[in-house]
Amino acid sequence: MKCEQRLAAIRDRRSMGVGFVGAGRMGTQRASVAAMHAAVRFMAVADTDADRARFVADKVGAQFSSVRPAEVIEHPDVDVVVVSTPEYAHAEPVIHALSLGKPVLVEKPLALTSEDARAIEAAVAEHAGDLFIGYTKRFTRSYVLAKEYINRGCLGRTLGGHARVYNSRAQAFQILKRSAHATPVLDVLTYYVDLIGWFLEGNEPVEVVARGQKGVFHEAGYSAEDLTWALLTFADGAVVNLGVDYALPEKYPSMGQSPRIELLGTEGVLLLDEEHREHLLYTNKGVRHGYVPGHDINLAFIGTSSSGDFALGDFWGPQADETRSWLDYLATGRPCILPRAAEARRTVEVTLAIEEAVKTRAAIALQPACT
Repeated sequence: MKCEQRLAAIRDRRSMGVGFVGAGRMGTQRASVAAMHAAVRFMAVADTDADRARFVADKVGAQFSSVRPAEVIEHPDVDVVVVSTPEYAHAEPVIHALSLGKPVLVEKPLALTSEDARAIEAAVAEHAGDLFIGYTKRFTRSYVLAKEYINRGCLGRTLGGHARVYNSRAQAFQILKRSAHATPVLDVLTYYVDLIGWFLEGNEPVEVVARGQKGVFHEAGYSAEDLTWALLTFADGAVVNLGVDYALPEKYPSMGQSPRIELLGTEGVLLLDEEHREHLLYTNKGVRHGYVPGHDINLAFIGTSSSGDFALGDFWGPQADETRSWLDYLATGRPCILPRAAEARRTVEVTLAIEEAVKTRAAIALQPACT
């Protein structure tokens, strides 16, 4: 069945089967949300760890589990697929699902290499596929409002801006252990490259200059920079400064990303502070970190978990909203604000250019976008 026909069938009956490939933190959170969605009638879970696959399937009430992703992707009751594998392993399951005409939601980034990103984009074109990439930060309320005000012309012409994100090394090491090439630039700054591209939609990035500093990650055997700053120039001359530091001390109060974004225009300015330093919890009991097992901190910036939080028996926050939005799109045709393959591939290329600019200390010219 072709993707267009499958979507029409889903929307006609207002129900679907969802397959989850990868039952780690992100896959489990999305499956928990899907289990409560009115249009989801069947769920299947795949993970290379059989015990993990069964545990998550039991937790969310899925009817099927397997250690083989292909068994979930090809399952006759699975209409759509969520790919939540490690970043380097996105291409194979995404392309497999697209080849069967099944809509896909894949975690960001689209891939860790330009070759994989372009292969996925080509598969979308070849199979007339339906693919969204999970850039969850687009569902942060202040960023949605920022996009609305930009669309209204409140900033006028955007002259440039600043976006930076901080976090502790405890979370960075957790990411690097999962995928050694998922550096803070490729795995985290990618959110803000995507956001800036979304805010400056239609204005192509053309050049990257960047510098980095090695330290604790290099000493631990990883190639990642502790800190990276980049200057991104756009086609109309707009200049945006991007920065990431995921090497702050282990007990830094952030429970996830602590970002700040500024956009400057001819008619206005947007200042978006998402560090949540005004929402503090201090406890002698220790606060459990949602991303790093066994890691407790006494002082916490509440609300800094980028995906959201489990509380009062449910999952709350941007990732829950994002997952529901995608499921609503599938079931009803309601618009979904996530990026498609061409946008996500462009974001991969920009982040790769930032890392290349750090290594070579040269200005990197970006090739014109093509789809």
